[in-house]
Amino acid sequence: MIIRLLTLLTIMSLLACRPSGPKHYQVQAVDRPPVLSGHGDDPLWEIAEVLTDFTYPWRKEKAPATEFRALWDGAWFYFRYRAADDTVISKQEGRGERDVVNSDRVEIFFKSDDRMDPYYSLEMDALGRVLDTEGRFYRKVDFNWNWPEGHLKLIASIDDKGYWVEGAISLESLRQLGMYRDDHLLRTGLYRGEYQYAADGEVLVKWISWVIPDSEKPDFHIPSSFGILELLPKKVQP
Repeated sequence: MIIRLLTLLTIMSLLACRPSGPKHYQVQAVDRPPVLSGHGDDPLWEIAEVLTDFTYPWRKEKAPATEFRALWDGAWFYFRYRAADDTVISKQEGRGERDVVNSDRVEIFFKSDDRMDPYYSLEMDALGRVLDTEGRFYRKVDFNWNWPEGHLKLIASIDDKGYWVEGAISLESLRQLGMYRDDHLLRTGLYRGEYQYAADGEVLVKWISWVIPDSEKPDFHIPSSFGILELLPKKVQP
């Protein structure tokens, strides 16, 4: 009896020491696409799993609330961000999509594996602008690259509590880019850049992430900053 107990305790100890692996989020299947209004008000979003596990990986303070939801219908991947923000900063300096770099924004990165060769990023601000890039490890980013035309839809809005970003990405484009395979898994990073005015009037940024990356300094362009989005099969109706 004692030997069995010791064996059980040893197994439990080993299991506790094993790495938990990447975070997972389950994407529910739907029969119709959600209406993308930029206000997140389609009732279909209530079907989606609610993800609020966002933190400041490199700060001890509590991060402002960030909510992510996603759905899919066999042809498109739909997502919705809700970012609580009492001061939304959206730079408009005539640089086109590069103005997104210094603006409040939410982000989605895709990789096919840990080599990140290539990987793709969508950085989306409260005005509905998107900075889409192709990157190769480490931080070899092509800012002139564009997501396949007609395969990305995006709409956003600002209110007195923050901003919404809703979007749709075709699975065909993800497959063409090598980011989606028959395993129905999307290896995805979910992030946010929270811009604030400092006491001296300067703008500073605080980085928010779903996954805490294995890095001592802010960096999302590494394999450990990604989680897994699992596209679930459609539920069979009784």
